[in-house]
Amino acid sequence: MEKKWEAMTADEKQEAMFAQWLSPQGVEFASPEAEKAYKERATRLKDAIQLKKKPDRVPIMPMLGFFPAYYSNFTPRDMMYDYEKLSASFKKYVLDFEPDAHIGIAIPTPGKVFDILDYKLYGWPGHGVAPEYTYQCIEGEYMKADEYDAFIQDPAQFFATTYMPRIFGTLAPFQMLPNFANIQEIVFVAPNLIPFGIPDVQNAYKALFEAGNEAMKWIGTVGAFNVEMAATGFPNFLGGFSKAPFDVIGDTIRGTRGIMVDMYRQPDKLIRALEQITPMMIQMGVSAAKQAGNPLVFMPLHKGADGFLSEEQYKKFYWPTFKQVLLGLIDEGCVPFPWCEGGYNTRLKIIRDMPKGKIMWGFDLTDMTKAKEILGDVACIGNGVPIDLLTVGNAEQVKDYAKKLIDTAGKDGGFIMMNGAALEDVKPENVKTMIDTTKEYGVYK
Repeated sequence: MEKKWEAMTADEKQEAMFAQWLSPQGVEFASPEAEKAYKERATRLKDAIQLKKKPDRVPIMPMLGFFPAYYSNFTPRDMMYDYEKLSASFKKYVLDFEPDAHIGIAIPTPGKVFDILDYKLYGWPGHGVAPEYTYQCIEGEYMKADEYDAFIQDPAQFFATTYMPRIFGTLAPFQMLPNFANIQEIVFVAPNLIPFGIPDVQNAYKALFEAGNEAMKWIGTVGAFNVEMAATGFPNFLGGFSKAPFDVIGDTIRGTRGIMVDMYRQPDKLIRALEQITPMMIQMGVSAAKQAGNPLVFMPLHKGADGFLSEEQYKKFYWPTFKQVLLGLIDEGCVPFPWCEGGYNTRLKIIRDMPKGKIMWGFDLTDMTKAKEILGDVACIGNGVPIDLLTVGNAEQVKDYAKKLIDTAGKDGGFIMMNGAALEDVKPENVKTMIDTTKEYGVYK
């Protein structure tokens, strides 16, 4: 009799999710050779993550921004508005460079959706940013300093009636929406439905439905790409997405300045808010990973980097809820993949406190010799050739750097060659050199 999910241990859940990744549902492989290549690549990555002693070689899995666009002579704007070009350029990248895995094509998000909703939180190619450049976050206090109580009391209601109206101009009428928790008796129904009869609210919903239709077109392309690449022999490395609670509030709700001030002026409310959204961040990652049949949950880290917080502040405000999210994901069989943008040198001993072989850390400007020394026996680590070297360096410099990284961070396994910042307009020949060097030099004896 098959064991129920609730009765499984975390180890059993993880193996079950990896099994789905190794044998993806709904995929008809193009050939026996493609199926063999897919399983070899996925197994190589799985072995590295689980700290299996020396897989056949170091896996290579570059983290992409708009690099495929530049490589195919398209612009980032093309990627966000022309889904055929989006799919074609990323397909060309995968087939030409042959990494062990790709990260899908969801990073170039659909620009028309943002046009419809009058998105204010970002500038994107052709809308506040030149067509040939990537999108940019526009920080602001989208939650005011005196709104913590409302946020803590009901985060979902706050997002729906305060946050969304502020970041989407078209959805400003959502400020009038009722709290559905108020509809408890027959006499409460009609009064709470009145806002839905207001023309401005109805028009906002019409715009949301239009944006939803466009999002459906986009996700159809995203899904078809994943299936096609799997059929050709290339797994998708990312199954879900989540964030550290401190980054949720600090990135796009209170903003950097807002959350830094809050640590001093209202630390207790900040901590309570972080605790309130922690279960939401766990559920976000788990639900997406289960739906995708892939245990890897990507978590871009921002405000916890060296220089943003002191060690004392990191331990008090950042790590406790971040750790809860990591453990919550692990308990459900997921593999958290925190991507530590910037430096994480002062955090290594703190983040070591994780179960062995259950997490994948991606690093940017972190000392990888030190990272291997501190984390190597408990966690898989990933890093690669720096973006500046890939941009202005030459192939020989890239090869030398990759070899040095394999000799240090890649020693005895538990290492994935990637890169610390997303690949944008870098030299294609340098990317090819990084990948080829890993395959040729990163073989375990």
